[in-house]
Amino acid sequence: MNDAAKRAVVLLSGGLDSATVLAVARRQGYICHALSFDYGQRHSVELQASRRLAAAMEAAEHKILRLDLGGIGGSALTDMSIAVPEQQTDGIPVTYVPARNTVFLSLALGWAEVLGARDIFIGVNAVDYSGYPDCRPEFIQAFEKLANFATKAGVEGGRFRIRAPLIEMTKAEIIRTGVELGVDYALTLSCYQADEQGRACGSCDSCRLRAQGFAEAGVADPTPYINT
Repeated sequence: MNDAAKRAVVLLSGGLDSATVLAVARRQGYICHALSFDYGQRHSVELQASRRLAAAMEAAEHKILRLDLGGIGGSALTDMSIAVPEQQTDGIPVTYVPARNTVFLSLALGWAEVLGARDIFIGVNAVDYSGYPDCRPEFIQAFEKLANFATKAGVEGGRFRIRAPLIEMTKAEIIRTGVELGVDYALTLSCYQADEQGRACGSCDSCRLRAQGFAEAGVADPTPYINT
């Protein structure tokens, strides 16, 4: 199998899930090209985490693309006037960023086509994040179908695959998988509203699910929290 056939684009946010996905892709023998986004999110410290992870996990390349999803607003992650909820909410939460994964995967698809790669890895997880429509299996399947209709490579006989290896895992299962693969979770950041030192708030949905996952996995939580 040639190098192009074993290249993959891996979406890397700097969080726990994307770090695990990068480890999974590397274990499967892929040459990994990591892709992160500065999209107008509340803080940039997660991008610092993505840089640390890409270096530590020996990604072949790491790009950070700038977008302005804050320009359309509609999410607590891109609009400072919308508070990040600190208790679990019903339905699709205000931390949902309109069309974010559609945009991210579209740009990953473009880069994959340029690289000659046919695999794109994303760390969506339907069990913990079922409130987000763009983290569900139906979305992943639909985007893969689109990718093969919408690209030169796809219509000329190549086949793109959207890999979501964590999609049916619990957070504890993800953490156990990452530990087995040697992921250093101290390098990751999952908080929606971390401070400039990279300390997590400990109260947003992402922090809650992360802490619960470490507890259920029986693994020490390396996260620095603001109030500890």
